[in-house]
Amino acid sequence: MSTQTLLLVLDLVGVLAFAVDGSLTAIRSARVDIVGVLVLGMVTALGGGIIRDLLLGETPATFQDWRYICTALLGATLAFFLSSQLDHLAKPILVFDAAGLSLFAVIGATKALETGFGPLQATLLGVVTGVGGGTIRDVVLNRVPTVLSANSRLYAIPALLGAGLVAVAYWAGLTWGWIAVVGAVLCFAVRLLALLYRWNAPRPPGSPPL
Repeated sequence: MSTQTLLLVLDLVGVLAFAVDGSLTAIRSARVDIVGVLVLGMVTALGGGIIRDLLLGETPATFQDWRYICTALLGATLAFFLSSQLDHLAKPILVFDAAGLSLFAVIGATKALETGFGPLQATLLGVVTGVGGGTIRDVVLNRVPTVLSANSRLYAIPALLGAGLVAVAYWAGLTWGWIAVVGAVLCFAVRLLALLYRWNAPRPPGSPPL
């Protein structure tokens, strides 16, 4: 499998994961019909990639390749029909959100590096790509974005680690096609461990307890 094909597959898997995440979040958090489920799923799935491509000065891949929109619709539709079989939606939402965060973070960093951005800028763009869709989702649902919440169980930090690993590998001259996979696994693992052990980022001294 070529590097470009691998990156496309990772990007589409991220779209699918975030579409399911956004749709399940809509079902759990708001009174929505199928239109609301599909809209929230697509916004979550495609928002981060659109932000990424606009910052890179490119036409968003969503509007160049039909597979992005179809994948997002597939994920949202699956969530709509399978939600009744999930008695507790919280855990599936968190897992799909972690998967989307991980894949988008490394893809954002990789595309920035391919475009000629430096390692630091690529890392930051990876984080923005990872958290972008979820942030738009939370704003639409009138919630404090997860990335800004003091009780987020590490959200931006895992994305920073995954994207940073990709950027450092590229800077060191390593073969980095599969480094994207390793970076995504690192981000996913740290996010799940943070959820499991209730890790949070440091808060300002003297802040009231959560």
